[in-house]
Amino acid sequence: MELIEAGLKPPHFMPEDSQDMELEPYAEPLNGFLPMEVCWTGGKKLVPYYDHLAFTYAVEEINNHTELLPNITLRFNLDESGLRPFLISLDEIDVSYENGFPNYRCGITGLLTAVIDGLPSELSLQMSHLFSLYHFPQLHHYLKKVHFKNRLGEEVSFDESGGLANGYDVINTVCLPNRMQRIEFVASYNPYAPPGQDFTINEEIVWATSFIQTPPQSKCSKSCLPGFRKLTREGKPVCCYDCILCPEGEFSNQTDMDSCTRCPEDQWPNKERYSCIPKVRNYLSYEEPLGIALSLISVIIFIIIVVILGIFIYHRDTPIVKANNRDLSYIILVSLMLSCLCPFIFIGHPNEMICVLRQTAFGITFSISLSSILAKTFTVVIAFKATKPGSKLRKWMGSRISSSIVFSCSIVQAVFCLIWLLTSPPFPHLNIQSEIGTILIECKEGSVIAFYCVLGYLGILSGTSFIVAFLARNLPDSFNEAKHITFSMLVFCSVWVSFIPTYLSTKGKYMVAVEIFAILASSTGLLGCIFFPKCYIILIRPERNSRMYLTKN
Repeated sequence: MELIEAGLKPPHFMPEDSQDMELEPYAEPLNGFLPMEVCWTGGKKLVPYYDHLAFTYAVEEINNHTELLPNITLRFNLDESGLRPFLISLDEIDVSYENGFPNYRCGITGLLTAVIDGLPSELSLQMSHLFSLYHFPQLHHYLKKVHFKNRLGEEVSFDESGGLANGYDVINTVCLPNRMQRIEFVASYNPYAPPGQDFTINEEIVWATSFIQTPPQSKCSKSCLPGFRKLTREGKPVCCYDCILCPEGEFSNQTDMDSCTRCPEDQWPNKERYSCIPKVRNYLSYEEPLGIALSLISVIIFIIIVVILGIFIYHRDTPIVKANNRDLSYIILVSLMLSCLCPFIFIGHPNEMICVLRQTAFGITFSISLSSILAKTFTVVIAFKATKPGSKLRKWMGSRISSSIVFSCSIVQAVFCLIWLLTSPPFPHLNIQSEIGTILIECKEGSVIAFYCVLGYLGILSGTSFIVAFLARNLPDSFNEAKHITFSMLVFCSVWVSFIPTYLSTKGKYMVAVEIFAILASSTGLLGCIFFPKCYIILIRPERNSRMYLTKN
């Protein structure tokens, strides 16, 4: 059969009358068809006629071409055992023996080169192992270097494994009811054709529909379903392959795909990977638990600040409110209220307006709070120094100096934000690379330098307030805020120092959540360290909030 596959087609060299010769089948017909081997009655012994012609022709071709096996002449011996596997195996063993001794031949000159049988594959494999003990090769061993043209002018060659490298035709011999036979072209295989076109089938063939058995398949692997692709097994024919799942980001929507197709950038394959579906758009929304929790925290802190502001306004004429510049206290509380509203700009679907307002609103409101705290700290120092005889700081007493500090420090931050917006403002961005199967909708900072200038300026204000408050913490004043400001700045700086590495290590909605948490935590720190002690005195210890107590201490 190997020689027939090599392109040696029996119909081209059969006798003229062999197309219509009368056949005597060696087995019962199967639904009107005989197996591939058709035997011709030639005397008392059955001879596989077409196999005989093909084999004889092949040997003649090899012997007539001096470049194939130079200085070597092949002889052959055909033996027929009635297609019985047991008798065939005995005949093959008998070929290699004489007088009970393997490889000992007295009657024939020359060495046994190869044994060709027609057994089923499992028996052929067993015989191969047996003959290998006596160093009888397989035919493939000699076919690796064979290359010639047959009488039709067709190139015939074999690959490294002994397989046919030029392709082959599949033919079928049909036995007709009148005992005539007809040869039909079934299919052809061309290894050099594009994938999917290498194996062509004659569509004009009428296949029998009365077979009970499942018809034999022409490949050793099952078809790969959509979502999988073929992976050819190394050293095996192209019809032998494994089915592997398409890699991430790719899909296949047909059977037996050689490769998978990558989905568009805004889509991702489904779980079975036979089609593409839109990617999930991810951002911090009000509908998810994280967005709801941050919103509730912001509202609670905002209400607390409103209540504290109401307490300060109601007790505005008491010593504890008046002694620490109540106007600056009002400004700090209002700016903290605005900072608690900033998270509502960060939550929701980002757009151009939201991206612009996020960082600028946060930066300006916090600069107002920190500049007011800085003004409070300077007011405490100046008030203590001005009480000394002959001090020149009396002219700096009053609201002008505090208002000037708040305005000048806040306007610097506003200038930074204005330059940022005019040069490279923040903008919405669709991040399709960070997370698998997800599109992150986020705000890019635009100019990273401008973003860190805004944060850095807040750090300068808080650091300056911390240093001045720390130096003035032991000044003799009954309502000295320096200690409370020192703790508040320590909390503020700790929050934002830990914020930067955490912010840079997160992406998408979690990056937004980290910034919201930093805003709320620092606002709560300022509120708790500066205003909670005063509310305690106003509400719980009102005896300390009197002129008599102030004069006594």
